[in-house]
Amino acid sequence: MVTSQTWGRRELFKYERWAKLFLEVLYRYRGSEYLIHEFALMPDHFHLMLTPKGAVERAVQYIKGALSHDAKKQFGFSGEIWQRGFSDHRIRDAADYQHHVAYIRLNPVRRRMCEHPEDYPYCSAHPGFELDEVPQRLKPISLGEACGAAEAAPQQGQAAPQQGQAAPQQGQAAPQQHKVAGDDSGKNDSVMEEFKG
Repeated sequence: MVTSQTWGRRELFKYERWAKLFLEVLYRYRGSEYLIHEFALMPDHFHLMLTPKGAVERAVQYIKGALSHDAKKQFGFSGEIWQRGFSDHRIRDAADYQHHVAYIRLNPVRRRMCEHPEDYPYCSAHPGFELDEVPQRLKPISLGEACGAAEAAPQQGQAAPQQGQAAPQQGQAAPQQHKVAGDDSGKNDSVMEEFKG
């Protein structure tokens, strides 16, 4: 997970045009320089869970450098945008991954910017953002898969789980679906279309 703050903690991203520019830049390098798993853009900082194609420093440089360049070009802004450097945390395992997903998604809720993560338009929990699949080593393994047990038939009235999904236990909600790269279902049209023109 990567976190970076604006210079002097200025709340540049509370302005819609700045927030949209950040998202445009973030998705510009998706696939070529990094994969995007989760993010939250706050008024004065961002949290981003990514898998870089090279060094994490290079991935962050693309984001911060391109945003600085584009802000100067589009807004005529010539001041400092970013605090120097960034902090990062290497995700250790599936539990650590889930902990940081919750941290990122709940950031706008803790700052009282929304009631639910999916209500905040600059968070990956908001419907419509395309996210890349969780790295295989960080996917949780259900007890049945770890032991090699066969999946049980779904209870009457429940839909069968899709491949790679554990069946929900009685009294539990079915897992929430997120659109990932390669999902052609069309259920979650990308809000990025709004940003691309």
